[in-house]
Amino acid sequence: MNIAVIGLGYVGLPLALQFARAGATVIGLDIDPDKVSYLNSGRSYIKHISDADIASALSTSRLSASTDFSLIRTAPAHAVIICVPTPLTKQREPDISYILNTARTIAPHLVPGTVVVLESTTFPGTTDEYLRPVLEQGSGLTAGRDFHLAFSPEREDPGNPQSRVSEVPKVIGGLTPLCLQKAMEVYRLAVKTLVPVSSCRTAEAVKLLENIFRSVNIALVNELKMVYSAMGIDIWEVIEAAKTKPFGFMPFYPGPGLGGHCIPIDPFYLTWKAREYGQATRFIELAGEINTRMPEYVVDRTIEALNHHGKPLKGSKILVIGLAYKADVDDERESPSYYLMDLLTKYGAEVSYYDPYIPVIKPTREHSHWAGTRSVTWDEPTISSFDACIISTAHKVINWEELAKWSKCIIDTRNAMAGVKTAPNQVWKA
Repeated sequence: MNIAVIGLGYVGLPLALQFARAGATVIGLDIDPDKVSYLNSGRSYIKHISDADIASALSTSRLSASTDFSLIRTAPAHAVIICVPTPLTKQREPDISYILNTARTIAPHLVPGTVVVLESTTFPGTTDEYLRPVLEQGSGLTAGRDFHLAFSPEREDPGNPQSRVSEVPKVIGGLTPLCLQKAMEVYRLAVKTLVPVSSCRTAEAVKLLENIFRSVNIALVNELKMVYSAMGIDIWEVIEAAKTKPFGFMPFYPGPGLGGHCIPIDPFYLTWKAREYGQATRFIELAGEINTRMPEYVVDRTIEALNHHGKPLKGSKILVIGLAYKADVDDERESPSYYLMDLLTKYGAEVSYYDPYIPVIKPTREHSHWAGTRSVTWDEPTISSFDACIISTAHKVINWEELAKWSKCIIDTRNAMAGVKTAPNQVWKA
């Protein structure tokens, strides 16, 4: 089976590698020539994917990368899987331009019998209302008759060594029963457990439910963090005790805000789509408000901590520790650290960051003004020169004992300093 995976990022590359391991011949297609060059030379650009993983796939001739989308026809590809970004606009409306532009690019190269699957997270109706007509118009083929169309949401968990593409059950919805059958034949090659659902829309809704569930529960513990802090209660201690209950409770953890390409964004796809049906999504929107407010709360706690040490925020040197949106990954998309840095700068602080996995900030859609900024060095002279250090992301490789020795004032949003010996009023939880 020949498979074309379009978009070689945090979703597409692991998927391409798994199909190659399973015996398929995979063409990785991307508009970024640097990614293509890296892959074809056996190098990885994603932290949790090793060069050895890439080299192994290349050595079997089952993986190649290209910017030439005509390979879909000339290979030919039995299946085309789309894994491209779906951000929000500044008005918090879905931006599916990456999906539609990809569809326009691949449509002229589709041949009868091709299976086209969208994996990009989006709102219910995207596959049949938006993707389908673009593919049909550009190819002259009819979905459900000449080619097969399906949606299967990605379930990547970067940084989690227990999360493997082959082991995570795959939800699949087809435009027609035959589309579903053909899509399942494709994924059965690489994934152990398949979960068929009745339609593309249902599959799209499944992914949104998964991420809305996380967003709402994280908002709950973020709100409780502020309430309990005012009462002198440590939310982390509360969660640790509550999760000993063997039923009816699932632990979620507070932080400085939400990051990544999924949880801060995906719930608003449904909010936007629901308006079309005259439905309100108050719960989702309230959770979004709480989570997006968290950087402000962290800054307030930083001001309080600095005041205790006799310093104003304006003019202080502040170090944000961790730029990635979650621990042990190199993905900084939608990271709350960016919002922290913006707020601190707005209030007149001199802001730097440290992240062992992101030595220099690359251009991003929302935070291009930080592009080119470099991580500081992790050593005593550097760290001790800051008036306060804010732990935004708790990478396991960071030595928190050294931070305790070197920093006079630590604002801990991740409970990273728990168990570390510190001085009174040195650590402030936020």
